[in-house]
Amino acid sequence: MISKRLIAGPAITLLAATAACTAVDGSDDDTASGAGITSEACPNAVNPDNGCIYLGVLSDLEGGPFAALGTPIHEGQLAFWQRVNEQGGIAGHDIDLSTYTRNTAYSVDRHATEYQDIEPHILALAMSLGTPQTESVLPNMDAADIVAVPGSWWSGLHFNDTDQGLILESGYSYCTESVIGLDWYSEEHGAPSTLVTVGYPGDYGSDAATGARRWAEENDVEVLAEINTAPNAMVQDQAGPIEQILTLAPDVVVLATAPAEAAEIVATTVARGYGGRFMGSVPTWNPGLLQTAAIQALTARYNQTSPWQNWDGQSAGMDAIRDSLGGNLPTNQGYVFGWVWSYALKELLEKAAAEDDLSRSGLRDAIDGLEVSYEGILPDRTFGDPPALEDLTAVITVPDANVELGTRTVAEAVTATTSIDYGAACVTP
Repeated sequence: MISKRLIAGPAITLLAATAACTAVDGSDDDTASGAGITSEACPNAVNPDNGCIYLGVLSDLEGGPFAALGTPIHEGQLAFWQRVNEQGGIAGHDIDLSTYTRNTAYSVDRHATEYQDIEPHILALAMSLGTPQTESVLPNMDAADIVAVPGSWWSGLHFNDTDQGLILESGYSYCTESVIGLDWYSEEHGAPSTLVTVGYPGDYGSDAATGARRWAEENDVEVLAEINTAPNAMVQDQAGPIEQILTLAPDVVVLATAPAEAAEIVATTVARGYGGRFMGSVPTWNPGLLQTAAIQALTARYNQTSPWQNWDGQSAGMDAIRDSLGGNLPTNQGYVFGWVWSYALKELLEKAAAEDDLSRSGLRDAIDGLEVSYEGILPDRTFGDPPALEDLTAVITVPDANVELGTRTVAEAVTATTSIDYGAACVTP
């Protein structure tokens, strides 16, 4: 969830090629071994003697509010699967991520339409961006045994009764992010007496606010207000939340907005004398904030919470990400998101192949007990039961114009010390 006013993602050069390749249909080919799989090579195959596995992508790549994030997410995924193909592919098949990539512009209706268009031809969804969008097609996915990688951190994706056991989520949720972040804040800055949350209502801001409220209840901290807001494109400015923060003067504010709104809130309240600190959810930051008047206030009073290592992280996975760019920088951390989100689907394809059931139902069955290695970018994960709160980790960063992509890591592998009720989705969108 990045404001497109602050960063302008580069155009995806493969989109034209994607449109040109839509005639390929693995499910109808007489050499197909199942929906989304053919014994014939992929278009532009790295390994021409391999067959092809077609994966679908439904994302905001152009024209929607999160295209500036969706674009680098997609680029990171393309690079991830390119590396897989260069390493020989999976079970004698290359992976094709381009033929059935569709731009949804973050529209629920368009997401559903494009899903219906590509569903007969794919083995799985490598990306389904947006919680409401994914929820809109989940019954169809359930009927067709389509598993998906989500572009979301909604807490409901941790639980089978809300995601039908079809979603390959990675990292924490917005709800648990608040708990981990506030525990780190208390350790670093002392336990607060009061807090306020500011966010977009729904699967993002309400999820984060619920986690903060549950944390506060367990730690005898007063929640002075849960402030709902919206993007400036809808409400013009953040004057309402700003005035409430200044009036209430909480020790800490938990932000779950887009970057433009976060920058306005932090810069204006600090300039007008607010003395507390801000904890920002992962979508509240992008490098464009370094070029705004908010940077001094952000550097002094703001910490960013992230579900896995940032650009300055040291691990085999981050080395591979940096190597994939040949010394260049991505537009933003979305490139890292796309790469990291892809690990679980790769491991699932390999497990299903090893069990001699590389099919939609085979993938679905293989999720239970699936072991995923993220090459050190975040802890390894075993799918099946919902993750325990104490096993979820965060990375805490601070804005820093002197480091690449603008955030410097100050703490890694941060875990919650507060226990909350986390047996179901924190909110239902």
